[in-house]
Amino acid sequence: MADRAFAVVGMGRFGSSVAKTLYEMGYDVMAIDTDEEKIQDHIQSVTYAVQADSTDEQALKELGMRNFDVVVVAIGEDIQASILSTLILKELGVKKVVVKAQSERHGKVLYKIGADRVVFPERDMGARVANNLVSPGILDFIELAEDYSVAEIAATTGMIGKDLVTLDIRARFGVNVMAIKSGENINIAPNAEDVIQEDDVLVVIGHNSDLKRLEEKSK
Repeated sequence: MADRAFAVVGMGRFGSSVAKTLYEMGYDVMAIDTDEEKIQDHIQSVTYAVQADSTDEQALKELGMRNFDVVVVAIGEDIQASILSTLILKELGVKKVVVKAQSERHGKVLYKIGADRVVFPERDMGARVANNLVSPGILDFIELAEDYSVAEIAATTGMIGKDLVTLDIRARFGVNVMAIKSGENINIAPNAEDVIQEDDVLVVIGHNSDLKRLEEKSK
């Protein structure tokens, strides 16, 4: 069994993308929606698929929501249900609640009632959010194709003071360093002799599995 468990409330396009991505990465995922048809559609793409009303406190208690490491509230147009679900989840003691917002104002309300993180679908693809949740070393993640992405990875202690030729990231992990961000400065197409400094961020491109290996080895 995976070491972390996730629940996703709302199986629209965004919620489905988050749930499917997390499940494919090997994590336990519970999908929750009021629509029985949507639940049936996702039985094969998550660990558990449950029809339930997330605004019903008793229903969420019975599902053991406080036992999940992260709950993603991805409810569509119903802002009231989104807010109420978030409030109930935090009152139940869920450690981290990530909520999809429809607008900046909606986002502000969500933060005020305890949401740990608010995302905007226009700016945060479901797969991108999922990868951020399970890989804290990856600061940003943009999916280019089904298995190919661009990621921003924070320089680790083992990288600091070494140049790119010494780190040999391409040969060791199969990914390419596209740029190095140092504060506000961005070094596009860095040279092999460029040295990684403290607080630098590496912008890398490669296959998702290779990016994951790099992130894990860099911890």
